[in-house]
Amino acid sequence: MWWRRRREQELADAREEALRWYERLGGQIMNLQGDDPAVKQALVDAGERYNAAGSQLERATSAKQYALARETALEGLAFIRAARTAMGLDPGPDLPQLAAQREAGMIRQDRAVEVDGREYRASPRYGDDTPYYYPGGIVRGRRVPGGYYSEPVWKTALVAGGAAIGGMLLFDALFSPGYGFGGFDGGWDSGYDAGYDSAMDQQGGDFDGGGDWDGGGGDFGGDFGGDW
Repeated sequence: MWWRRRREQELADAREEALRWYERLGGQIMNLQGDDPAVKQALVDAGERYNAAGSQLERATSAKQYALARETALEGLAFIRAARTAMGLDPGPDLPQLAAQREAGMIRQDRAVEVDGREYRASPRYGDDTPYYYPGGIVRGRRVPGGYYSEPVWKTALVAGGAAIGGMLLFDALFSPGYGFGGFDGGWDSGYDAGYDSAMDQQGGDFDGGGDWDGGGGDFGGDFGGDW
């Protein structure tokens, strides 16, 4: 009986913790609006996290599942902070660090690359050239550090087909040591070359877009993304 009551209390505490952040996110979404494209994008991203967290809360039956809903709500609030920053408002108190941020790292210095004749920028701070915020996380098996970007490039990387491949190549250009960049704290530098060589060996040395590489899955998307 003692063990069962303790588990029930832990479950109730986890639920209340998730609901606290979820309700805070909902209130912020209702009270914010803006015409700036970066603000609109941040609010759209926050709204997506709000809907996802609500679905997770409805299905949750364990403390871990409630913790996942809490994480989703916190991601939404990170986008809210970005929207408030872009609007010139006080972003509010700092949020607990997300698990995805700990894994993906954060941008620590400005970076600009040119891909297919188009310039892309990334920065640790909001600016006119980098107004789009991403809290950091795993996108199609790749760690994408948190920070501000010139475009919402993670959206491109999430879609299917050639656009997704283009988004992944863009992340390579922005963050791989092969392009002379070590400006984030995700710890890729030492493992990138080994992971790349290993992935190429598994693919027979051919980087032609065929086989498992096409969809970002299989050996390339899994092993290469993990090793990197």
